[in-house]
Amino acid sequence: MTGAAATRPIGKDEELPSAETLIARAKAMIPVLRTRARACTLAHDVPPETVAEMKAAGFFRVLQPKRYGGYEMHPNVFFEIQKALAEGCMSTGWIYGVLGCHPYELALFHDEAQQEVWGDNRDMLVSSTYQPVGKVEKVEGGFYLSGRWGFSSGSSHCGWVLLGAINFDTDGGPPDMRTFLLPRSDYQVIEGTWDTFGLQGTGSFDILVERVFVPEHRTHKASDGFACTNPGQQANDGPLYRIPWAQLFIRSVSSAAFGGIRAATSAAMEIMGNRVSTNTGKASKADPNLHAAIARAIAETNEMELTHRTAFNELMDYATRNEPVPMEKRALFAYQSANVVRRMADLADDMVKLLGGRAIYMSSPIIQPWLDLHAARAHVANDPANRTSDVIGTMNGEPPAFTFI
Repeated sequence: MTGAAATRPIGKDEELPSAETLIARAKAMIPVLRTRARACTLAHDVPPETVAEMKAAGFFRVLQPKRYGGYEMHPNVFFEIQKALAEGCMSTGWIYGVLGCHPYELALFHDEAQQEVWGDNRDMLVSSTYQPVGKVEKVEGGFYLSGRWGFSSGSSHCGWVLLGAINFDTDGGPPDMRTFLLPRSDYQVIEGTWDTFGLQGTGSFDILVERVFVPEHRTHKASDGFACTNPGQQANDGPLYRIPWAQLFIRSVSSAAFGGIRAATSAAMEIMGNRVSTNTGKASKADPNLHAAIARAIAETNEMELTHRTAFNELMDYATRNEPVPMEKRALFAYQSANVVRRMADLADDMVKLLGGRAIYMSSPIIQPWLDLHAARAHVANDPANRTSDVIGTMNGEPPAFTFI
């Protein structure tokens, strides 16, 4: 699917691609993503041709409403695609996870906002940074928003942005955390602000906003996302959009790690196959400790993957029955997600430290995924310390302290 076909909405007589087809397309991209990975890292951004190919493959439509040419597929399809892309290049898998989950949140906005974004271009991409650092001024019909945000992954490829900020003008009520949706004409992408040791290619640049008006319909309340009472659900009333928004987002920033650890494990196997220590004369392929580290990485990755799939099967079951997801389930799923990246970074550590001098060169195939996994740990959603009290509290019937579940 190329050219005009890539931007044409799905019509009544067109067949949606199957989940198997989409996942196969993602796996077919792994070799070419590997060849582009070094250039992606050096440019501090995913190449435009990669983003164009992901659009043409239909990847960004997986969680998009059918009303706007999307596929409205099971979230596990989305994550399978992300994991495959990240196996070729974790920076690419990371921005796919972030940009690809935004059609889900946009589907929760007022339909007027959805029309503004997708009305003329069903392939429009939206970046984000949810740090609540913006200054909000409440006025009639909406808000004025100002500020500078960091960490907007994939922002150079997008025409809109989602920005986090807190409205304190609530007539005596509690502060109101919102996401504000802005078109590219209302903000600047400050390139050159992303220089990190891992995930260098995500183009997670700063966003600058200098007091622009955001109408009410282009905002999304965190409380609506938490309670699943989103205005967009009136028009997008399928089961998919009954899943708590946070459950999608937190997994979008942990699931690229599945591809990263698979790339690291494959690299360890490759190095092990022909490495002989010049000091001891011992062959790595005969090292039982290295065997154990690789086997543990494979086994624990499969375990975490099964947990992930099971969680979203459960979430979709609740949504299909139109039943609320119990808070203790939501807290547990969020905690499980928060542990993924740290566990996988530890698994990569265990392999790297047994590969000697061969693994310390930047040309080593294990170094980039190892660095990427450690960089991914920095995301607030990937810190299990933020989730522990919610797991225990909700089991005892208490409300969660960290409501982004």
